[in-house]
Amino acid sequence: MAKKQRQSKDNEDWDERQSEQEPVHALELLKEDHRKVERLFQSFEEADGRSRQGIADEAIKALEIHTKIEESLVYPAIREATGEEDLVDEANEEHHVVALLIKELKKMKASAEGYKAKFTVMSELVKHHIEEEEKEMFPEAENADIDWEELGQEALGIKERMMSKSSRGRRRAA
Repeated sequence: MAKKQRQSKDNEDWDERQSEQEPVHALELLKEDHRKVERLFQSFEEADGRSRQGIADEAIKALEIHTKIEESLVYPAIREATGEEDLVDEANEEHHVVALLIKELKKMKASAEGYKAKFTVMSELVKHHIEEEEKEMFPEAENADIDWEELGQEALGIKERMMSKSSRGRRRAA
């Protein structure tokens, strides 16, 4: 029940921002995503076997959307505005490794042998990635000449399209 309440709160926060079209700072949006997946990772660890699949599916979808926003909008803006190559390249490589694990997880059921271990390894990689972004990359980029609100609006558009596409896919499968 608590998981559903958290999911509802995350969706309500996003829905409110969308309907009000209030400006959103792209880095703040990404940090909200970080907190959401961290909560999902914790829920996965605490869940019984039957609940893990839904939690994992939600975490994977959130990571796919988040990755798309970072790779298509945020990282190119940071690279251009700061000239920072190493942090951006490393972050992209971390995304690549997580994407490989996601691809493998999508082929498995949460009840399968090795699923929990693979999901845990992925979550550890993501937590490390979050720490580097929030302690190194984001602080360096925050004062760069980047229109964070414009990027935030573009990020919300990507999120809306990907969530809508995901919802349509689930309805077809049902």
